[in-house]
Amino acid sequence: MLTPDHTYAHLVFANSRRDGSCNHTQTWACAPSTLKAVDGKLPVTREQWISPPNALELSWTSNRGGAWTAEILVEQWRGRKTSLQGDHLCFWLYAAEPIEGRALPMMHVFKEGWGRSVRLHHVIDGLPARQWVQLCIPFSAFDTSTEAFDFGDLRGIMFNQSIDDGVPHTLYIDEIKVCTLSADVPVSAPSGLSARGFERHVDLTWDAVNDPNVQYVLVEQSSDGEQFTAVGIQHPHYSRYAAHVDVSQTVYFRVRAVNQAYVASAPSAVVSAETRPFTDDELLTMVQEAHFRYYWEGAHADAGLALECIPGDPHEIALGASGFGIYTWLVGAERGFITRQQLIERMRKALTFLEGADRYHGVWSHFLDGRTGKTIPEFGKYDNGGDLVETAFIVQALLTARQYFDRDTEEERSLRARITRLWEEVEWDWYRNPADPAFLYWHWSPDHEWHINHRLIGWNETHIAYLLALASPTHPIPPEVYYSGWASQAEIAREYREGWGQTTAGNQYTNGQTYYDIQLEVGVGPGGPLFFTHYSYLGCDPRGLHDGYCDYFENNRNITLINYRYCVANPGGYGGYSESCWGLTASDDYAGYSPREANPKNDSGTITPTGALACFPYTPDESLRALKHFYREFGASLWDIYGFRDAINPSRDWVSGIYMGLNQGPVTAMIENQRSGLLWGLFTSNPEITDLRKKLRFMKKD
Repeated sequence: MLTPDHTYAHLVFANSRRDGSCNHTQTWACAPSTLKAVDGKLPVTREQWISPPNALELSWTSNRGGAWTAEILVEQWRGRKTSLQGDHLCFWLYAAEPIEGRALPMMHVFKEGWGRSVRLHHVIDGLPARQWVQLCIPFSAFDTSTEAFDFGDLRGIMFNQSIDDGVPHTLYIDEIKVCTLSADVPVSAPSGLSARGFERHVDLTWDAVNDPNVQYVLVEQSSDGEQFTAVGIQHPHYSRYAAHVDVSQTVYFRVRAVNQAYVASAPSAVVSAETRPFTDDELLTMVQEAHFRYYWEGAHADAGLALECIPGDPHEIALGASGFGIYTWLVGAERGFITRQQLIERMRKALTFLEGADRYHGVWSHFLDGRTGKTIPEFGKYDNGGDLVETAFIVQALLTARQYFDRDTEEERSLRARITRLWEEVEWDWYRNPADPAFLYWHWSPDHEWHINHRLIGWNETHIAYLLALASPTHPIPPEVYYSGWASQAEIAREYREGWGQTTAGNQYTNGQTYYDIQLEVGVGPGGPLFFTHYSYLGCDPRGLHDGYCDYFENNRNITLINYRYCVANPGGYGGYSESCWGLTASDDYAGYSPREANPKNDSGTITPTGALACFPYTPDESLRALKHFYREFGASLWDIYGFRDAINPSRDWVSGIYMGLNQGPVTAMIENQRSGLLWGLFTSNPEITDLRKKLRFMKKD
């Protein structure tokens, strides 16, 4: 089976997700030389390409006394392995007019702090007009004036001014890769092509491609079934493609496999589909099913559980995201995306993995190797033990699943018993540092014990850890720890809240301030990123959940409305914000993973679909408007095979290249809680949770 590494171990550039410009480029020009740019980025064109639908455009004039530079960066994302593999740097060039060799730009490759260069006229005499030419430059052709250059650490390539000929030139650049040259091995078209029409896209699927000679699948589209145009490519690891089509259209598709020498196979059989207007319910189901696929089709083959992000490390299981995936499986079985028997079989696989994985007093690590179940210390050597919060996320989901498997069959009795055993083995009480027993602690390591020293202090996403620790039938914490830890009034808790919130509002757990005409009972500042209202309440019904401070449904609703009204007011003046485009939370960002909230100091213009869509129970009308806007207005760049990509920043013409396990699942889960209350009803029906809710009503705060 091919893995994502099959492509990403080589790729520098294939396509831009936005038509205006390519975000992982940057440009600079000094007059009188000129370089065409869009907000400091290289433009892209749909007029010419090797891999559709677009290519980079490099248009320049080199004049005496001037200079210009264009950098194409190796795109970084959470979980990407940056070591590129190969012994050549290959790319395709297309000249609008003939360009003699000496007039071609200088080219450099670079990594952190330094690089190597090559004069393109030493590689090619010149470029003919209107013809794609592939350059494959051996690493040995780059200058050797400095110490050895590891192309595996390549961070980008650069074109810049060579001779100052004063002539306007245009080059199109596509398919930039580090690779080892491959023979022209014929490949066959994928089989089993099918098409399913939705409102504004067609979902194409085909049988898995396992031929390592295939570098991508080429998708071709037609309006009449006769004349086909290439519209996109798909990496061979994925057997699905989302083709964006206008509403109320009949369209035809076929696919080809393209080998390592860029020779396409014969076409597959032709299939057709129709798009049509969807009702609100149909749109909701469409989004739920697409996000469900992340955890079903995108799961680790051995563990059956969720990856941290896709694309990303193909063996890095994320524990909390895997819990979120379990909710989507339950929704999938209930909505008919999969059968109950398929769900049973997947749950068996997941439980077998969890039973054999590393645990620390019953607590799993944040990240696990999907092949072995061993801890991955992603955040450094001290992160080599248990993660109580991620464990709480998956235990919440497992208890929800335990109630779903309610049939009196051997299979389902076994699943219930196995889940109960895992739940009862979690030693919640162990995660109280004996030197500081007033709090639960996030981490414990067998080698470094409490070194990370992270107390769980609310209000944030860790509420469920305290609730489950109170509810545990085998390793409970004393009721008073809920108030001395989670809702602590101690000086250390006050400083903790002030430290991350940079405000005194909410530093004593309760808030009482008004934001956009909404009074907030609990939370720091305007409430924090929206995932605070999601993660602990995917299974745990916040309606009527009251601990003496607030009703958590109403509090979550108020935080959501503050976030919404902030985006409508848009104090930062960011592009795209509106009544239909909102949702600030933690997600991928043009500057890296970041938690965004309704506060100018933590707002970069990045909108995260899960922010609005996982708030459906709190703001059904506002969330539905956002769903329609994301799909209908941003669909061609934001919607793909696993639903909405992680984030979009309209001001910067940027769209995330990844889906994130922490963000896809809450959309499916919380839409279902709004539609049917399925997950809330299941989790709350656990007898331990029924008792917990009663206990909270009678617990006394100091």
